[in-house]
Amino acid sequence: MSLLRSSAVFGSLTMISRVLGMIRDIVIANVFGSSAATDAFFVAFKIPNFMRRLFAEGAFSQAFVPVLSAYRKTRDPAEVRELVARASGTLAAILLVLSVLAVVGADYLVMLFAPGFTQDPESFALARDMLRITFPYLFFISLVACAQGVLNTFGVFGPPAVAPVLLNLSLIASAWWWAPLLPQPIMALAFAVFIAGVLQLALMLPWLHRVGMLALPRWGWRHSGVRRILTLMLPAVFGSSVAQINLLVDTILASFLITGSISWLYYSDRLVEFPLGVFAVALGTVILPRLSMQHAGGSPAAFSRTLDWAIRWGVLIGLPAAAGLAVMAGPILITLFQYGAFTGSDAHAASLSLTAYSVGLLGFMMVKVLAPGFFSRQDMRTPVIYAAISMLCNMVLSTTAVILLLHTEVGHVALALATGTAAMVNAGLLFRGLRRRGIYHPGAGWGRFVFRVLFATVLMALVLSLLVADTSWWLDAGLWPRLVTLFAWLSLAVVLYCGTLLLLGVRPRDLREVVEAGDDA
Repeated sequence: MSLLRSSAVFGSLTMISRVLGMIRDIVIANVFGSSAATDAFFVAFKIPNFMRRLFAEGAFSQAFVPVLSAYRKTRDPAEVRELVARASGTLAAILLVLSVLAVVGADYLVMLFAPGFTQDPESFALARDMLRITFPYLFFISLVACAQGVLNTFGVFGPPAVAPVLLNLSLIASAWWWAPLLPQPIMALAFAVFIAGVLQLALMLPWLHRVGMLALPRWGWRHSGVRRILTLMLPAVFGSSVAQINLLVDTILASFLITGSISWLYYSDRLVEFPLGVFAVALGTVILPRLSMQHAGGSPAAFSRTLDWAIRWGVLIGLPAAAGLAVMAGPILITLFQYGAFTGSDAHAASLSLTAYSVGLLGFMMVKVLAPGFFSRQDMRTPVIYAAISMLCNMVLSTTAVILLLHTEVGHVALALATGTAAMVNAGLLFRGLRRRGIYHPGAGWGRFVFRVLFATVLMALVLSLLVADTSWWLDAGLWPRLVTLFAWLSLAVVLYCGTLLLLGVRPRDLREVVEAGDDA
């Protein structure tokens, strides 16, 4: 299957999940609003979710897929199956111990991740109780990530992209039907997270059987492949998930700001995650196995062409997505969330942080695309150095912002802007590292391509800004007029952007991957 087709399959299915995720957040905002209880749930959910991205989808996947790809290319199927069994068994044992420790020490985790909650005993206790329910989600979803790595290596991208749908459906059902039945309604969301982890793992099992890799997990600390994975994971724990660390810093610092800051950052981050998850994660997911195979097969030219193809698509989508989110931040948040307990002032506050996050959207996307250029070569050290610089930048900017804007209504905006800036720094360092090491050689026509994309993006943004200059209409309109108008304006933006690119000479064939004789499929 071609990279473009694989990306389209993964991205399309992820889009379904993201749409349901938006519906999930709309329901949560409508039912619970930006309250202290909602802030407590987001902290309880963010802790295992952060560790999932850090250890499972981050460090483990970036270390596991290159090793598994090398095994698949150089070993027989029995050895590949043995690696899967040993790796999954070792991961499961470590996560089981970690989950037990987290449940026992939930108080300390809440103090670490949301120290501001210590000033509010009720919020602290609620976050702690929910964390004891949500944290075991990490155990199940990490095994899902292991299964995803196996399936992706075998060219199966659909089921892993569908799995998050189960989390969204579980949260939606719990908020609507289960929450009203409980003494503390928000607890229903915590139970929904746990249930979703079990369901997602169950979904993966038939597909693992289909590719012949459904093996009984076994402890494998001394297995050479597992030891290689664990060795690569140590630096990758930090390097592959710096964006999540920066977002976590936002949560910690936001816990000191005015009530609602954590929720405003959450909702704006969720909208940034939409293009990031649908496009950038899809690109990074499908190119990692391909790059790993090309590196194992000694094909540096093909390796560079794969990276070039992914970077072009990242720029093509990232620039207009960032501009669109910045210009349409107010109407989007009002349309999606400003109902029930979520007020107009909440929508305005979240729109400000969304605009700030959009500054770094291209950086977030490029990190997802560029990092596999190192991980596929089993080079974890270099991204760690770049990530450390980026994280230090974010911490300095964010801490300064909180100190200066502690009691204002825009402190959360400064946090979002600092995170976006740090992402751009990380992406820039990754790009420079690939170029300086001679790993990536840009293909022909980059100057013309960037000019055309910038021109089309600026024209689209100008037209949108004229259409949505006044948000008062959006505040007064009902649900369906908002939805219809928002869909119309976003559709116009897509048509205008794509039409401008076509007029400037960009053709679909220019964006296909270049495959030459001798390239590894």
